[in-house]
Amino acid sequence: MAAPVNIVVGSHVWVEDPVVAWIDGEVTRINGHEVHVNIANGKTCGPNQLDGFAQVITKISKVFPEDIEAPPGGVDDMTKLSYLHEPGVLQNLAARYELNEIYTYTGNILIAVNPFQRLPHLYDTHMMEQYKGAALGELSPHVFAVADVAYRAMINEGRSNSILVSGESGAGKTETTKMLMRYLAYLGGRSGVEGRTVEQQVLESNPVLEAFGNAKTIRNNNSSRFGKFVEIQFDKNGRISGAAIRTYLLERSRVCQISNPERNYHCFYLLCAAPPEDIVRYKLGSPKSFHYLNQSTCYELDGVNDAHEYLATRRAMDIVGISEQEQEAIFRVVAAILHLGNIDFAKGKEIDSSVIKDEKSRFHLNMTAELLRCDAQSLEYALIKRVMVTPEEVITRTLDPDNAIASRDALAKTIYSRLFDWLVEKINISIGQDLNSKSIIGVLDIYGFESFKCNSFEQFCINFTNEKLQQHFNQHVFKMEQEEYSKEEINWSYIEFIDNQDVLDLIEKKAGGIIALLDEACMFPKSTHETFAHKLYQTFKTHKRFIKPKLSRTDFTISHYAGEVTYQADQFLDKNKDYVVAEHQALLTASKCSFVVGLFPPLPEESSKSSKFASIGSRFKLQLQSLMETLSATEPHYIRCVKPNNVLKPAIFENSNILQQLRCGGVLEAVRISCAGYPTRRTYYEFLNRFGILAPEILKGNYEDKVACQMILDKKGLKGYQIGKTKVFLRAGQMAELDARRAEILGNAARTIQWQIRTYVTRKEYMSLRKAAIWLQSHLRGIMARKNYLQLRQEAAALKLQKNFRRYSARKSYLIVLSAAITLQTGLRAMTAFNEFILQKQTKAAIIFQANWRCHQAYTYYKSLQKAVIVYQCGWRCRVARRELRQLKMAARETGALKEAKDKLEKRVEELTWRLQFEKRLRTDLEEAKAQEVAELRDALHAMQVQIDEANSMVIKELEAARNAIEEAPPVIKETPVIIQDTKRVDSLTAEVERLKALLPSETRMAEEAKQAYAIEQAKNEELTRKLEEAGKKVDQLQDSVQRLEEKLSNLESENQVLRQQALVISPTSKALFARSKATIIQRTLENGDVQNGEMRKASDSITAVPNSQESETEDKPQKSLNEKQQENQDLLIKCTSQDLGFSGGRPVAACLIYKCLLHWRSFEVERTNIFDRIIRTIGTAIEVQDNIDVLSYWLSNSSTLLSLLQHTLKATGAASLTPQRRRSTSTSLFGRMSQGLRTSPQSAGFSFLNNWMLGSLDEVRQIEAKYPALLFKQQLTAFLEKIYGMIRDNLKKEISQVLELCIKAPRTSRTSLVKGRSEANAVAQQALVAHWQSIVKSLNNYLKIMRANYVPPFLVCKVFTQIFSFINVQLFNSLLLRRECCSFSNGEYVKAGLAELEQWCHDATEEFVGSAWDELKHLRQAVGLLVIHQKPKKSLNEITNDLCPVLSIQQLYRISTMYWDDKYGTHSVSTDVISRMRNMMTEDSSNIAASPSFLLDDDSSIPFSVDDISKSIKQIEVADIDPPPLIRENSGFTFLLQRSE
Repeated sequence: MAAPVNIVVGSHVWVEDPVVAWIDGEVTRINGHEVHVNIANGKTCGPNQLDGFAQVITKISKVFPEDIEAPPGGVDDMTKLSYLHEPGVLQNLAARYELNEIYTYTGNILIAVNPFQRLPHLYDTHMMEQYKGAALGELSPHVFAVADVAYRAMINEGRSNSILVSGESGAGKTETTKMLMRYLAYLGGRSGVEGRTVEQQVLESNPVLEAFGNAKTIRNNNSSRFGKFVEIQFDKNGRISGAAIRTYLLERSRVCQISNPERNYHCFYLLCAAPPEDIVRYKLGSPKSFHYLNQSTCYELDGVNDAHEYLATRRAMDIVGISEQEQEAIFRVVAAILHLGNIDFAKGKEIDSSVIKDEKSRFHLNMTAELLRCDAQSLEYALIKRVMVTPEEVITRTLDPDNAIASRDALAKTIYSRLFDWLVEKINISIGQDLNSKSIIGVLDIYGFESFKCNSFEQFCINFTNEKLQQHFNQHVFKMEQEEYSKEEINWSYIEFIDNQDVLDLIEKKAGGIIALLDEACMFPKSTHETFAHKLYQTFKTHKRFIKPKLSRTDFTISHYAGEVTYQADQFLDKNKDYVVAEHQALLTASKCSFVVGLFPPLPEESSKSSKFASIGSRFKLQLQSLMETLSATEPHYIRCVKPNNVLKPAIFENSNILQQLRCGGVLEAVRISCAGYPTRRTYYEFLNRFGILAPEILKGNYEDKVACQMILDKKGLKGYQIGKTKVFLRAGQMAELDARRAEILGNAARTIQWQIRTYVTRKEYMSLRKAAIWLQSHLRGIMARKNYLQLRQEAAALKLQKNFRRYSARKSYLIVLSAAITLQTGLRAMTAFNEFILQKQTKAAIIFQANWRCHQAYTYYKSLQKAVIVYQCGWRCRVARRELRQLKMAARETGALKEAKDKLEKRVEELTWRLQFEKRLRTDLEEAKAQEVAELRDALHAMQVQIDEANSMVIKELEAARNAIEEAPPVIKETPVIIQDTKRVDSLTAEVERLKALLPSETRMAEEAKQAYAIEQAKNEELTRKLEEAGKKVDQLQDSVQRLEEKLSNLESENQVLRQQALVISPTSKALFARSKATIIQRTLENGDVQNGEMRKASDSITAVPNSQESETEDKPQKSLNEKQQENQDLLIKCTSQDLGFSGGRPVAACLIYKCLLHWRSFEVERTNIFDRIIRTIGTAIEVQDNIDVLSYWLSNSSTLLSLLQHTLKATGAASLTPQRRRSTSTSLFGRMSQGLRTSPQSAGFSFLNNWMLGSLDEVRQIEAKYPALLFKQQLTAFLEKIYGMIRDNLKKEISQVLELCIKAPRTSRTSLVKGRSEANAVAQQALVAHWQSIVKSLNNYLKIMRANYVPPFLVCKVFTQIFSFINVQLFNSLLLRRECCSFSNGEYVKAGLAELEQWCHDATEEFVGSAWDELKHLRQAVGLLVIHQKPKKSLNEITNDLCPVLSIQQLYRISTMYWDDKYGTHSVSTDVISRMRNMMTEDSSNIAASPSFLLDDDSSIPFSVDDISKSIKQIEVADIDPPPLIRENSGFTFLLQRSE
């Protein structure tokens, strides 16, 4: 990736930046090797701040050219980049990540950027279907494409393939692996145990492997500390037959040593958070109390509950088949490792000896022995003693505390490693392997390159692994480059292969490599990390990949492919030791626990006598070698996972972080390999389209594209390029040089255009001003002349107008005065007469009213006086009585006198009481009389008011009559003497008239209000009436629907009842039932065929009395001859229907013939017959040739017609649904037995008169109670109809699908169309644009013509084309969303032209046969409309979603908007604000909805109609006048057809 040297002023370049890695700017000045670049202010801080810009000064070798013509959404394959360098790669990934395009190719390498959000639409079944069988690069980049290529290569070439998924922790390797296995299971799907697929079983094992193989690191909380290679095994048919998980390179040293703030393996912390009973059982506690866990201060993970995870792990173990006993043993071993780490040692009494340090250590020792089910004394002996076997004797020595601790840690690592291997083996057994499989697809998920602040032995091994994989990757990339060059037939022999073998030799060389020196140091007891580091310095002081840091005595630096990494050698020796001590082996082999014994099988005798040294480094190298051998035996495919940010959140793209991952993942190394060859490759068309401007004379010449490209390159003096078969290969920097020369030519052309345009604009302005001045002058002169002439005309006209107006005004005034005088006199005279008449009537009425009023006043006054007198008399009499009583009291002195006075007074009181009551009665009567009088007066007043109203109406009528008489009378003026009294009457009457006139508006208004109210009520009444009528119609419709549903329900119930009774036909009692039905056959005589009632009853009784063994003797010979005759007739019918009988009046003859024969033979009502099966077999035989559309259309027409006739004729509500009692009762009557005999023997000649009567009413066929065979025939006919329909539809789909692939992408115009004046070439190109669409239209026309010729019902034709148009919509729309090259402006115009062809076809085919098929293209039409619309950035989201594309979803609109590119005018897609709003809406949908819908459409291949739909769409068919074919016409058995037709 050397920087180009052809940077000029004005070039757009990339400049290195410490914050964002690379930043774009424009070159303003070049001084020798220094370049001044202006970058946008705010992007970074430069040394010189300008207005809105910052200026950066750097070396010209550190800048890279920027492709300003690159599409804004990036390219899906980075080999298509004009400049393949580090900033170009980074910018392309950033642009695609912003649009949620997380996958990008680099050749055949897939780069996957973790989106940190759910994108379910990318991984659903629809997407799998699209990528199935698609070539790599044909659709958008996807993990499914890589899996599909691997699967196809395995199937076609028979060679195993592997997919290497790499990346740092959190980059999404596990999710990518899951998607790969899902797709492979989709391609070779095979159900696993208990209905689980292999993919599910492998994924179910993940929680177990993660618990025992994952740990928290600095960069990730769930980092895999082992490599996993999943082998998916396939059989010879490409079906999944098994799977296996191979694990590599487990980080064993982590069990004993961890760094802060990392954690040990998850299982230790999960066990410490187990339920209380497990804690007590294993004598556990807080993780802080265990040495293997408290070396770091991190004990818990954010958002992770270890107690819940423990239970989840136990459930996962249950799923993969680990029993409860095995689980208990597993966690017992894990707890034993924790206790083992807490055993500490102290110096013993002897030299170089050790003992258990304290009681706490003793407790943990005992607990370890108890958990491992071994002897505690033997465990102590194995930890602190060693047995050395010499030829002379066996020596036992004691270890010092340091060696004892090393022995303890070695035992812990060995136990854990064996436990992990056992788990992997158990999981493989649960999944199930196919040992006979010849083909596999392996998916490798392994940790990526690591470089921390402190790097120890673990990072050394991991980076060694990645160096090894990088070499394999480099070889693969170089091989792909070679294949590309060989394919294009160019010379590539001098291209140097970039290799990292020197780094691998530095690490793994057998004699003198770092691992060899480390093993050597570990074998010497006196070796330390300082002596080891010194040995490294001495050995590799001249190695170019080995660097010694200046300020450290134990550190060393290795220059890896991804950068320099400094390692601390302080713990290399301790972490490398991995030998299995014989004492440890003997201890655990003697365990009482079978599980522990299974982890440590007995060693061979020769290895058990001594402690054989082994190192992790050597074992690591052997495992890595085994992995590389496996990968070398397969065809590799690479997926590089990238983590865009460290905060694990979406929409954050950290350039520096990603750049480091690209280096670690080898992507930039692959770019460097490409740059060593020919990094820029362009097809001839693309090259000429971009650089043809450098030599226009070559384009005008009639040269081939290859020759023209070579001539342009030679003209510009470029060296080292290569011309392939289809592409131009340019060396690094040559593309920038060509772009610089192209920019220079375009700049000169722009200046020339500007000069010409300015000249043209200035001259145009001058000519327009001159022309405007001349035009203005001429118009002004004309205006002045017209103005003078108009003034003269106006003066003359004014004089004439004044004269005529004055004459008119004078005459008009005179006539008005004359008319007014006559009118006034006439009105006054009429009013006077009328007022006099009114006054007389009012006077009479007033007199009557006054008389009555005065009478009422007098009567009232009399009554009031009478009442007052009575009241006064009563009061006076009371006063006199009291006075007399007082006198009597005073005078009376004796009792007798008092008693007498008392009696008098009592009588007087009674008299007064009576008088008082009498007066009350009088007063009541008076009030009643008064009320009655008032009511009478009110009635009189009301009557007078009515009379007044009548008088007023009469006055108005007389007034109108008088006016009419005056108008009709001659105008005679005559003076009449007026009397003063008449004048007063006239005045009073005038006042009365005025009062009535004042009342008239209010009355009129009230009348109008009443009319309005009446109108409103009438409208409401009409509305209610209309609603009532509608409700009545709806009720009728609902009643009809209910009736139809009841009929359907009864039909279904009857069919169900018949199907249930089918068992009776097969059962052993069926013979008896059949014999019983035969017994009811009516015997006919040979002489006349008539049957007597008595004879029939007698025959019936006699037959039922005969035993079953003698039934065959009762069947006579005439009945057998009738059956034979019936069989011959059926054979003849089948023979005729197997031929093409054609059509009669648009009706299929075969269907009508079959229907009439079955109806005549009463086959629908028999219990057993084989005619239906023979008809079905005939249809099935006829449609075996699936490609003959004419035959299929013929039988589609016949089957639909026959099915419609059956639907109108058959019903299932007869005997099939009756109870047995009802069926027996119906057969006891004469007609019942006759009908039963007819059902059994439809050819009985004795009832020919009934048959003739039935055929005489064929036009009005009654519904028949169908039996089971008829119902079954109807169902089979329905199935065949659907099958034929599907075959026609699928044949048309198959025919047009081959052309659809060419209809989605516009054919490129030839190079000659780039030159002006080639009208013929443009015409040819335009003709080619619609050629493919015209072929589709041709196919549609052909099918429509055939189906119309065979009289297929228009309903079915419409359904066929509706589904075909839906298929076109789905295929083209999905291709539009999946292929970026199709989402262009020119391609939109191409598809739009094709849609116009389809629309014209729909118009020509008429709506009867097409229906709403055009509406099925709504998705495609709206998407194409969005592609070809102009000024997209000005469209708002509401306009797009509501007006332009209301049918499309936000996901679909977002994908079209982000994939759009204008290859014709260079316009842009919708604005970034609209795209941001779409992205936010999709994010909200994904968070609110469990599973977001896919943006792809699904093709509906179901049958879009039912039997009822067909019967409703087909009109009533007249079958009576169908002429039978000659073969049937000549047969006497079909005379009923001839009689009716005649």
